[in-house]
Amino acid sequence: MKNPLLIAIVFIIPCFVFAQDIAHRRTTKLMGSRFDITIVAQDEVTANRYIDKAIEEITRIEKLISSWIPSSQTSQINLNAGIKPVKVDQELIDLIERCITVSKITDGAFDITYASIDKIWRYDGSMTEMPTKEAIENSVAKIVSQNIVLDKTSQTVFLTLKGMKIGFGAIGKGYAADKVRSMLKEEGVKSGIINASGDLTTWGKQPDGKDWMVGITNPLNKDNIFSWFPVVNAAVATSGNYEKYVTFNGVKYSHIIDPRTGYPSTGILSVTIFAPSAELCDALATSVFITGTETGLHMINQIKGVECIIIDDHNNIHTSENIELNKTQ
Repeated sequence: MKNPLLIAIVFIIPCFVFAQDIAHRRTTKLMGSRFDITIVAQDEVTANRYIDKAIEEITRIEKLISSWIPSSQTSQINLNAGIKPVKVDQELIDLIERCITVSKITDGAFDITYASIDKIWRYDGSMTEMPTKEAIENSVAKIVSQNIVLDKTSQTVFLTLKGMKIGFGAIGKGYAADKVRSMLKEEGVKSGIINASGDLTTWGKQPDGKDWMVGITNPLNKDNIFSWFPVVNAAVATSGNYEKYVTFNGVKYSHIIDPRTGYPSTGILSVTIFAPSAELCDALATSVFITGTETGLHMINQIKGVECIIIDDHNNIHTSENIELNKTQ
């Protein structure tokens, strides 16, 4: 549900050469996406050792949660939907439990059983008319997070409906970024950035002691940064619909679909979330996109430590209560 092209909205400004510590960066493809891993260290050998560990951790997570890997525990859960519970790692139980909690907070706008949807909306130019109301309703019939049964004693997950599926496409990269940040901090790495195609998390500071900064652009004018923000031991993620949509009767229908109704979201171009974790940023960015500007901002204003910037389809900028736009850098 996230648009991989939106990495252009986030600009990191690392200071790469200083007397002692230096920011070393490597770009690679993981989880089907671009990852930029930046480590602050005194020498390249040390930095590369930690970057290698980061890549190993992301690869491990992908093998655990990817529904595209047949041997993953997530794939086994889906394969046994409506048949039997599947024993999984505690890590996956915890992740699913957090996803269910976010689903409740967002009134179902975020739901990992979205993977069960029948894809009746197409964004390749082949759609000539809207799907029928019946087809739309049927497409989301198996999206019910309440039908995920977690048994913490036996450490199993069971999807009660046959054909039901879970997927972590909306938060998987953010979760991986968070796990790498935690691991590297425990290893003693004092500063860095994990940028997973725009799902970005930081810790520590730049080599010169300044905060890591992100510049937010309007998605319709990526060359124009309208505000700068420090990201201090925190994360940021953006969702948007301006690249993929269909138009019927003068209304643009985005590729981000409401799992509760089966209808695509309307009215918003992009949502940027700032939060303590990239996993939470991912989930809330998608949710705000679906709930709309007014409901989305009200929800974000109730969550401590989370802030939001919304650009609507009239190119207006809306912010949560504690965001102050800073046009200088």
